[in-house]
Amino acid sequence: MFEQTFKNIDDILHKDAGCTSELDYTEQSSWLLFLKYLVALEYYKAAVAELEGKRYSLILDAPYRWEAWAAPKTADGKLDHNLAVTGDDLRDFVNAKLFPYLAGFKQRASGPNIIEYKIGEVFGEIKNKVQSGYNLRDVIDLVDELRFRSQTEKHELSHLYEAKIKNMGNAGRNGGEYYTPRPLIRAMIQVLAPKIGERIYDGACGSAGFLCEAFDHLLPQATKADDLKTLQTRTFYGKEKKSLAYVIAVMNMILHGIEAPNVTHANTLADNLSDIQDRDRYDVILANPPFGGKERKEVQQNFPIKTGETAFLFLQHFIKTLRVGGRAAIVIKNTFLSNTDNASTGLRKLLLESCNLHTVLDMPGGTFQGAGVKTVVLFFEKGAPTRKVWFYQLNPGRNMGKTNPLNDDDLGDFVERQKSFADSVQSWTVDVAGIATATYDLSVKNPNGGDEVALRSPQDILDEIAALDAESAEVLATIRGLM
Repeated sequence: MFEQTFKNIDDILHKDAGCTSELDYTEQSSWLLFLKYLVALEYYKAAVAELEGKRYSLILDAPYRWEAWAAPKTADGKLDHNLAVTGDDLRDFVNAKLFPYLAGFKQRASGPNIIEYKIGEVFGEIKNKVQSGYNLRDVIDLVDELRFRSQTEKHELSHLYEAKIKNMGNAGRNGGEYYTPRPLIRAMIQVLAPKIGERIYDGACGSAGFLCEAFDHLLPQATKADDLKTLQTRTFYGKEKKSLAYVIAVMNMILHGIEAPNVTHANTLADNLSDIQDRDRYDVILANPPFGGKERKEVQQNFPIKTGETAFLFLQHFIKTLRVGGRAAIVIKNTFLSNTDNASTGLRKLLLESCNLHTVLDMPGGTFQGAGVKTVVLFFEKGAPTRKVWFYQLNPGRNMGKTNPLNDDDLGDFVERQKSFADSVQSWTVDVAGIATATYDLSVKNPNGGDEVALRSPQDILDEIAALDAESAEVLATIRGLM
């Protein structure tokens, strides 16, 4: 129903001088979708208040409401061209009046977990990049056609928005930064089996794919009003450092049905681990932290195991913020299992001694578009040391890539066998008592001969070369900065 509208919006943004990539298209669509969504939210809240015999006060002042500046209507419901501003007047209103007004909600809101605060945070983080007021008018007219009233409409919009996030993730080399394949996320959630009442956390939430999929997984379990309230307000928590990803995460969760997401715009790694209290802990942690990043020395001081590798700092954070008995599934580079540097060895020791690392899922190359690195997923439970680790080496039987992405069927055998830790050609169990305690090496070594490397496509090889070049450039830049 809305697919063509989304395509038409992208076509207009593609022509605008201020929008140069899929990232811009998604960002600019997001703030307009957010404001259009507010119309539906206000309509719903006003209707509920009326049923309860209460008075409802609109969130936005009259001049800043969608129907005032974006889509004023005539008596027959058509766009009133006499009142609808366009061109430079529209662009100037949006840049000089609308955005500053909306950004001010962050200071005016009574707390961080209400929609008013989210409005302020979103519009404090981004700006309008559409340079032509005429292009902006054309996009607004298309967005105005979208409806958020029914669950069917919201479901379709969320599906289309997910497709935009996927395209955005595939647009650059750092695809995994924005997009974790949804079949992998769903398999991770099936293994952890979260329940209503548990607090679920992603401290590197990107576009909030893990939280949205967890919400979709739990929603059928909500059988009473209290369950729905719990899912809305006390279940999903996230942090995201980057402005664009934060905005997309909020919009993605809203489209999935979470009115005021508990996602904060913050650098998770700025929190000192020693300051984390019981109230800060979570029952379930799902995450794909950025790998290959480098953190400054002052950030590293927040962690007992000092390292510049961002993913290793995140893993320490996740272990610390998991409550005793809590479950986690974390995506990480496969070299974590075998690297012999002090940080890798110390972190494996910490993980094995403080948690039960019961499952390691070895993903094939090409799982993450453009990332150029192989990954594993660590599944662990906090509170008891690891005795045995069950490994599963995923082999979809084809080269992974843009035209052959991961699908749910690829992970069906893993999910089924994981329930009983069953051995097969692709799965085996390692007794931790037999590994060398000097290095705590957990390399993926399939005793069944299932670890032959599949021939990779030239594009996969080029992607990996590009990724390695970028990593080398980062290291050299760091060294130069120290000289």
